[in-house]
Parts: sequence; C-alpha cells; structure tokens
Amino acid sequence: MGAKNQQPASYSPLTGLFYVPMTRLCMDMEAFKVSYQVGQPYVGATLTMHPAPAGKGNTGAFIAWDGAKGETVWSKPERFAVWSGPLSTAGGVVFYGTLEGDLKAVDQKTGKELFKFKTPSGIVGNPMTYMHDGKQYVAVLSGVGGWAGIGLAAGLTDPEDGSGAVGGFASLANYTSLGGTLTVFALP
Repeated sequence: MGAKNQQPASYSPLTGLFYVPMTRLCMDMEAFKVSYQVGQPYVGATLTMHPAPAGKGNTGAFIAWDGAKGETVWSKPERFAVWSGPLSTAGGVVFYGTLEGDLKAVDQKTGKELFKFKTPSGIVGNPMTYMHDGKQYVAVLSGVGGWAGIGLAAGLTDPEDGSGAVGGFASLANYTSLGGTLTVFALP
C-alpha cells in the first residue's frame, strides 16, 4: 500500500520532472481463502494498515521526481495518502487534490503552494483543464471513494473492516465527508 499506488503521475517538459502522488502507509498482510462480501474489497488477505514511520504521522506526500538522476527534488508532506493524479501545466504550475478535499496548485520548480481551495469532499479524481470561448478553466471532481473512503461510504468503524482500510484512514471522517461535486475555476 505504500509509496506509489495506482494514481497517475505527470511529467513537465518545462522542468524535466515527474510529479508523483505518494502513499506512506505500511501494511501487514496475511493471505487466506476469502469469500466475496458485498461492499468489501475482495483481496484474499487480512490487512492492517498503519502510517509509515518515515511519514511522521502523515500518510501521504506529493513529490517532484527527477527520473534522470533517480532522486526526489522536493516533497510536500500530506496528512493522508494522495490519491489524486496531478495536472502539470505549461504555465509552470502543477495541480493535485487531497483526500481532505483541498485542490492545490504548486510551483513546479519549488513546490511552493500557490493556491488552495477546499472542495466539498475528498479528491481522488484528476484535475483537468480546458478552454471555452477563449477562456481557460481548471476543474476537479471531489467525492472521496475507493479504499480510503470505504469507511465513510459504508459506515464502517472496525479498523479491520474494508480489508484494513478503515484503520488506515480512521481519521479521514474528521476532515471530509461523502459527496460528488464538480468544482470549476476560470483562470484570469
């Protein structure tokens, strides 16, 4: 469950860097025969998730990665795993969302936060941009889900539920709620 998961990364030809959402969760896993149960991940294992020691309590990060050198250029710690894919722009900005529901814009070179907006729910979708009538827009769909949101979606409280995801994301309910909202910004 740790490091890079299924979320896409983004590459910027401006910087030559990849922008990567990270998960900093450790997972104890024991495989066994499992029967399908509606509303539960079907993984054939018992899982217990917990923050990685190096994350210092944070279970996520957003990093700029230099693939040629094989090293992290900068890293922004995040309270929860970052499950949103990033959007790198020709303007030197990269957008990404957090499970708490923040849409963030950061400088591609330095990682300095330029903008943050709290959407109605956690973000697991990818920010996008488009033009209409000569005006550029940035949009993101918020609505926490997937493994991180199973506790919220199904009302689960036992840390072992959701194949251990409820324990790994136990405090997420303190920061966001369920929902499905498209938030759109017009750029100046």
